Amino acid sequence: MNLLAIETSTESCSVALACNGQLIARSELAPRRHAELLLPMCDEVLAEAGVSRRQLDAIAVGCGPGAFTGVRLAISAAQGMALALDLPVIPVSSLAALACAAPIDVKPILAVIDARMGEIYSGCFRRDADGLVEPIGVEHVGSAELLRLPGDHLWHVIGTGWDSYAEIIRLRLGAAPVSASGRSYPQAAAIARLAARAFNAGHGLAPEQALPVYLRDKVAMTRDEQDSARLSRAAR
Repeated sequence: MNLLAIETSTESCSVALACNGQLIARSELAPRRHAELLLPMCDEVLAEAGVSRRQLDAIAVGCGPGAFTGVRLAISAAQGMALALDLPVIPVSSLAALACAAPIDVKPILAVIDARMGEIYSGCFRRDADGLVEPIGVEHVGSAELLRLPGDHLWHVIGTGWDSYAEIIRLRLGAAPVSASGRSYPQAAAIARLAARAFNAGHGLAPEQALPVYLRDKVAMTRDEQDSARLSRAAR
């Protein structure tokens, strides 16, 4: 199986190629340069593997949630390549990909991405028998104060939401996390691993059916909302 994966939902732009049991990846923390970097990265991993686009079996994509422009870029690129090559697209949650970077044990994982405007994208996950992740409940967007957690557990916390709202999230957890990383981002390598399982189970979609997951439809705050958010952060 030759599967190309892309992920641009956050500040990190990444591409990975799953090929004959190997994983070749490129990743760069490059806000506002995703459109410039994405296709050259795809060409690099394909060239390193000696695989042409015509030899691909599927395109996997981080479908969000995350930055609106980044999610749109990834979905548009995946759809365009898949249409041109007559391939299925496999959308994968960007929060699930983020959760894959947490320590591997039986404790659940809280993946949180800073959604700006005083909110976070959040998803809860646990490791499955293959060491990958599966969701516990549905993903949400909202203020950290309203974070929803299923059950009473000790958690791993990962993602930029921790950097922005650590104290509030700690209160919602009820205890200090087992581990916490606020400088982690969803990566295409994790998208590829999760998508490979979905592809083998026959879960690929027609390109037009691969849709972005935004979780909200508001792009920016009003001036009054910005001032209120600044005051709230200063009070903390």
